[in-house]
Parts: sequence; C-alpha cells; structure tokens
Amino acid sequence: MRVKKIVDLTVAISKDTPVYPGDPAPSVTRIRNFNPDGYHLSLVQFGSHTGTHVDAPFHFFEDGLKIDEVPLGQLIGRGILFDVRGKEPGTAITREDVKKQLPHCKEGDIALFLTGWSKHLGTEMYFNYPYLDPALVKELLDRGIKTFFIDTLSIDPPDGSSYAGHEAILGANGVIGENFANLDKIDFPNPLIIALPLKITGSDGAPVRAVALDIDLT
Repeated sequence: MRVKKIVDLTVAISKDTPVYPGDPAPSVTRIRNFNPDGYHLSLVQFGSHTGTHVDAPFHFFEDGLKIDEVPLGQLIGRGILFDVRGKEPGTAITREDVKKQLPHCKEGDIALFLTGWSKHLGTEMYFNYPYLDPALVKELLDRGIKTFFIDTLSIDPPDGSSYAGHEAILGANGVIGENFANLDKIDFPNPLIIALPLKITGSDGAPVRAVALDIDLT
C-alpha cells in the first residue's frame, strides 16, 4: 500500500478562528518559553465545536452517544464528494443539486459537501452559508450514510431558525462534521477520509485533524 496524496481538510485553531455565534472564542497562550524555562508550553482553550470538528449525538440528545463513545469506524471511510459550489448565501442544498452523485452512494460512505465557503474564512460572508435541506439529509440517511461533513459553520440554516439536519442525523446515531477546508483539493476518486476527534470524556463534540488520502493498494 502506498499513500499517493494527502489533503489536509482542517482549519487551524488560533485566536482568529471563527466560531458559531455565541460559542467561546479560542485562545492559545504561551505560558513557558525556551528562555528562561528551557522549553515551550502553551495553554489552549476552546469550545468543543471549534474549528474543524465533529458533533456527537449527545450534542442534541440527552441520552445520545458522547464523543468518546462514537465508533471510530464512523469517522473513517470512503468519501463521496458533492460539489455544490455556486449556491447563494443562506440557501438550501437540495436533492436537485446532488442528484447525479446519488447513484454512486453506498452504505457507510462519508458525505462531503463542497460549497466553497472556506474561501470566505475570516470574513462576514463566512457566517451566511448554504445549508443542507432536511429532505436531502433524510434521503442520504435512508441510503445508509450516517456521516456528513461540510465546509461551513453548520449544516443547518445560518439564522438558527431550524436544527432539523442536526436532529435527523444525530437522532440516527450519525455524526456531523463542520468547518472543513480544502475539499476542492480532492481531485482523485474514492478518497479515504479520516477525521478522528480528541477523546474528551463525556463531550458533545471535539475538534479533529481531518485528511483525505489517495491510496494505491497495489
């Protein structure tokens, strides 16, 4: 086996990383320095949904799986890329937008929604993103897809008027990943997606270091 290409799908965490409105801002503070301490050490503080992260069912359901209980197999799998670039701000991504790709979906795939919104990172436009239509979410769940990743702040409307996508996916013991980046750099078929969260006991979610791998199995 040979890894031909690695695409980093992760937004860096810093004091400037945008967060969902109302979430705590991240901070990284150096508390030890090489001079005079002889080593560097940082205090890192952030919310559980900071940067590129995944949501566990516990995020919306009191009896749902917590992030340290989510099977890692749900966070490793073949990615099916839905290129939906060109959507207007605040509009729904519908079945019509992805219908050509739907026949290629298989149970256990990881749905990747490429909106192109990561190019707006650091601007006000990043907070007015396209979102997933609940009917599309239901169809993909019915097809056996329980892992949904997107390059926006949320899979649900930016005005907070509905959390139907979260409720449907997490209610099915699925997982949601948000704030992904570089999905446009996946230029090879059947990418292997790996997005393993920090193992935070009892948490509703956690940041991940996500990658897409182009693997030659010969």
